[in-house]
Amino acid sequence: MDATVTHVDGLVVHEVPGDGGAVLLWHHGSPQTGAVLPPVLDAARARGWGVVSIARPGYGGSSRALGRTCADVATGVARVLAVRGAERVVSVGASGGGPHALACAAAMPERVVAVVAFASPAPFVADDGWFEGMRAPGALRAATQGEGARAHFAETDEFDPAQFVAADFAALEGPWGSMGRDAGMAERDGPWGLIDDDLAFTRPWGFALSDIAVPALIYQGDADRVIPPHHARSIAAAVPGADLREVAGAGHVSILERLPEALERVARSIPRP
Repeated sequence: MDATVTHVDGLVVHEVPGDGGAVLLWHHGSPQTGAVLPPVLDAARARGWGVVSIARPGYGGSSRALGRTCADVATGVARVLAVRGAERVVSVGASGGGPHALACAAAMPERVVAVVAFASPAPFVADDGWFEGMRAPGALRAATQGEGARAHFAETDEFDPAQFVAADFAALEGPWGSMGRDAGMAERDGPWGLIDDDLAFTRPWGFALSDIAVPALIYQGDADRVIPPHHARSIAAAVPGADLREVAGAGHVSILERLPEALERVARSIPRP
């Protein structure tokens, strides 16, 4: 992987240059190290785009930020992009990266030209409906009770493979297997990045989805057992002009196989430089 790694204000930044066109700003899932994954790089290179992937606070060597919100992360990302001189950014997030991709779209309309969210949680609603359809909601339920409860849950938390459908396991046997391996590396760094993500998802995000004024694509697998489809529908209903694509049979990982399609659609929707 020919990514360069730098540090900006306590954040670890992974960057692969493009040909001077758009930059794919990748917001990693939970947990991940922030490293540029091969299928992400391949999808960007097919368009001649560069990639910037920033390890969120608490992940991959980035300093932890106590009490961070999704909007706080966007503020840090904005500083990185200013330093890197990235002017035409497509903000793309997977799972736990989705809220942060959306936050950047709201915070940086002068830089972000489009946003794509895959299998993203929706803003928290304090009733059981928000958790409906999640195979293993324990971590997020614990997060609603505060940092102490979420940290205590992490002491015994184990991955439930029943969260994934057959299509997810098939995706993990192909190019997206790099994501599974990277998640394992992130877990070895400790639980705090994931804990802080869950806390951020279940508190106010610090911005309104209605503030997003750029083209928005929302991708969701209708078989997702991690973040169920009603989350995507809620996001699409709140973001002005958002385009929701529900993919039959796709789960939480396999929906990412639509990344090249999404970038092609974005390329057609944004003005050329």
